[in-house]
Amino acid sequence: MSTTAPARPPRAGASEERRPDVRSGRVGGGPFDPRQLAAALPDALRKLDPRAMVTSPVMFVVWAGSVLTTGLALAHPGDWFGWAISAWLWLTTVFANLAEAVAEGRGKAQADTLRRARTGTVARRVAGNGEESVPGTELRVGDLVVCEAGDVIPGDGDVVEGVASVDESAITGESAPVVRESGDNPLTARAVAEEAGVDDFLAEATPEDKLALIRREQAGGKLFAMTGDGTNDVPALARADVGVAMNTGTSAAKEAGNMVDLDSDPTKLIEIVAIGKQLLITRGALTTFSIANDVAKYFAIIPAMFTVAYPGLDALNVMGLASPESAILSAVIFNALIIVALVPLALRGVRYRPAGADAMLRRNLAVYGLGGPVAPFAGIKLVDLLLSLLPGIG
Repeated sequence: MSTTAPARPPRAGASEERRPDVRSGRVGGGPFDPRQLAAALPDALRKLDPRAMVTSPVMFVVWAGSVLTTGLALAHPGDWFGWAISAWLWLTTVFANLAEAVAEGRGKAQADTLRRARTGTVARRVAGNGEESVPGTELRVGDLVVCEAGDVIPGDGDVVEGVASVDESAITGESAPVVRESGDNPLTARAVAEEAGVDDFLAEATPEDKLALIRREQAGGKLFAMTGDGTNDVPALARADVGVAMNTGTSAAKEAGNMVDLDSDPTKLIEIVAIGKQLLITRGALTTFSIANDVAKYFAIIPAMFTVAYPGLDALNVMGLASPESAILSAVIFNALIIVALVPLALRGVRYRPAGADAMLRRNLAVYGLGGPVAPFAGIKLVDLLLSLLPGIG
């Protein structure tokens, strides 16, 4: 396929036709949307199967504790403390499964929304002395296509006229933030690279040249991302650390890539990098908070739990919890509530701000590393004060 870009003004409304606004089909509702919770509840209950729970070691331990305390409560039906512990442990287990089911459901719904929002690319194919509009998937080798500023480029091809008015990175899907690889001659590649503002380019690149470039960069310890849509991009897409195939590309390209961009927009690489960094930051922040939270939680409740057997531990009961029963129940309740509080953060993700690794580490340690020990002391004490008002606990 060849592409020509006539030097006449772009058609009215061309800029609005570039890309479907998938944001308008964004899956709505927060993490506690009643409809989503109701839809996810059956999946959450099915996940109580021990064969499913064992895939998550932490929650499997909570599930096993729920079963054990329920058995003890049944053996001593008059013991309200056993029933209270069992109820909160089961709530913790079910809610954790519910949060996982909601996340899975939101992901599936988002994918369905993107599929519905995707529209077929229309090509303006030259036919005789005029043009005809055909789906981009119907283009064949040798077809001549007219493109103007603002048009969606319908497929891979060579620019035969007016290269300065068309960013070829949108045609071949080979643009990268650092290196522009092109199968065109050096003059064409240089003009496109300067217009696109990339740092470097590789002209007249064969599939072997692209593969060699990726290997050189990876050998230097760098991670390489690649976008492509043609069969000649397959080796590079397969070799790259992140391979993004365009949805309008060939089947071979889509099979070789790690993911397929439904919008066929090479600039999605920037979003992918940002999302990847946000996922890593979120995972690190939640892990830091959880570890600090658990350590502080044990220091908070162990002295109160064993002060009857070992009176000397009372000196370590800095929070002055009402009783051993209150200490245990307060910790269980707080643990269930903190999961509820962290679910929105886990689904939304920690906000990503472009910054150096040292700055991000200091910020996360300050917020989540210090927040982890502070939260259980304040939370458990608050729950203990409320429980102490109940008869038989204080």
